[in-house]
Amino acid sequence: MTTVAEQASASPVYDCRVDFADELAALARADERIVAVCNDSVGSSNLVRFREEFPTRLINVGIAEQDLVGVSAGLANAGFIPFVSAAAPFLTGRALEQIKADIAYSHRHVVLCGQSPGMAYGELGPTHHSIEDLSWMRAVPGLEIIVPADPSETRAAVRHAAASGRPTYLRVPRFKVPAVVPAGTPFETGRATCLAQGTDITLIAVGTMVSRALGAAALLAGDGVSARVLNMTFVEPLDVAAVVAAARETGAIVTAEEGLLSGGLGAAVAKVVAEHHPVAVRMLGVPGFAPTGSASFLLDHFGLSAEGIAGAAREVLGRM
Repeated sequence: MTTVAEQASASPVYDCRVDFADELAALARADERIVAVCNDSVGSSNLVRFREEFPTRLINVGIAEQDLVGVSAGLANAGFIPFVSAAAPFLTGRALEQIKADIAYSHRHVVLCGQSPGMAYGELGPTHHSIEDLSWMRAVPGLEIIVPADPSETRAAVRHAAASGRPTYLRVPRFKVPAVVPAGTPFETGRATCLAQGTDITLIAVGTMVSRALGAAALLAGDGVSARVLNMTFVEPLDVAAVVAAARETGAIVTAEEGLLSGGLGAAVAKVVAEHHPVAVRMLGVPGFAPTGSASFLLDHFGLSAEGIAGAAREVLGRM
């Protein structure tokens, strides 16, 4: 029988931005309150068809991210449900104060959609890497932070964010990924999904790293190591129960994220482990500014590959 991990490594890959845009349009057909707001990013956000179908419900503020968020807060205050779509480094970096004050503190139902996060804009260099966004957004109280792992989960995240009534940050990957979440998997606030059972170590990953964690589990299985794989869709609120269970039942954890190590997924997991059930934790991510290079090169450079994750797991187990 083929395992989930083996299926992930052999499956075709998809651009989740397409599923994001298609699901947003489907929601807009059913709910006139749904509007899209962008910063001269209609094409890169795959919103061309949305603009054609709903020309009066797409607001393009131009390259002015602070206005982008402020306008969206006003729309939410008037009863609309704005989906704010912009390149993640500029949405979260240039408009952080507006996200804090106008959205989170004011508890406005705005969905902040960070497009092409992580190191997706690899060749454009450190100014365009969005490796700080999870750290920054975690530091803002009151934001749900969702990092879908594949196309179906992206669609589920869009539906969830539209209905939640809460300020939300949604990471929409540009780096193509395989389908890894089984059909019919519930999408619930603050709930992780176990994609592979294991007893020796747990691999906790988000977004583009989930399929790579499954690949790592397959490699480890070849060594006789049983690895649990958790898809931690919600970085905030984190699934504390799943993390504690992983620590108690497998005794070691490796986290993998396409982002800065300081304050991101690994930091959130390590805090839970330290408070509830201390075990060995190895965090994989970006330790500082990332260099310029293709997205694939950069992920491999930081050990964010199936081989890199499996190697980190072996190191953790070797120290125990």
